[in-house]
Amino acid sequence: MMHVRPLTITGAYEFTPRAFTDVRGAFVAPFQRGPFELATGHPLFPIAQIGHSRSRRGVFRGIHFTTAPPGMATYVYCSQGHVRDFVVDLRVGSPTFGAWDSVDLDGARPRGIFLPVGLGHGYEVRQDDTVITYMLSGGYVPEHERAVTVHDPELALPLAGDGSLVLSPRDTGAPTLATVRAEGGLPDYAECVRLQAALTEKEPR
Repeated sequence: MMHVRPLTITGAYEFTPRAFTDVRGAFVAPFQRGPFELATGHPLFPIAQIGHSRSRRGVFRGIHFTTAPPGMATYVYCSQGHVRDFVVDLRVGSPTFGAWDSVDLDGARPRGIFLPVGLGHGYEVRQDDTVITYMLSGGYVPEHERAVTVHDPELALPLAGDGSLVLSPRDTGAPTLATVRAEGGLPDYAECVRLQAALTEKEPR
């Protein structure tokens, strides 16, 4: 029913569901509690908000993160279209700090990605009319939201449309990872682990 793969970023997972098709079309469950809890050792966070974005080909959204505290955990999947999704470890002190991993998400078999508190997230849209759905542990609070530039040479993300990406004004002006770290703006790994555990009332693993 669900294939689970740990990403190279500590605490992040990819979940690939089985798609059921017949003459009517298809049915798929991008989130399933049993496989999630077996993989992570805890339940999904209490959902405070569900949202979705619709984007055209060539758009890049991110790399976004939330200050910790309060922090925010995310479960994301693509219900229509296709993106290259990037998970970036921004937690100072993490075993994988500064590293990134990527997953192709598409609507045919919508894989889910779990991002614990403190990770950066962004995606490059590869197909018009693409819809990304988010389950979030918190609501949007502008003063808690931060971004790192997708063009950061230290990250060197492999982008298909690097020279012509469509960015928001906020993402166009986002600083580099090194700049945000020098200003003390990145989340602390130990604090993120504590905040993540508090979301599900579990002890850190």
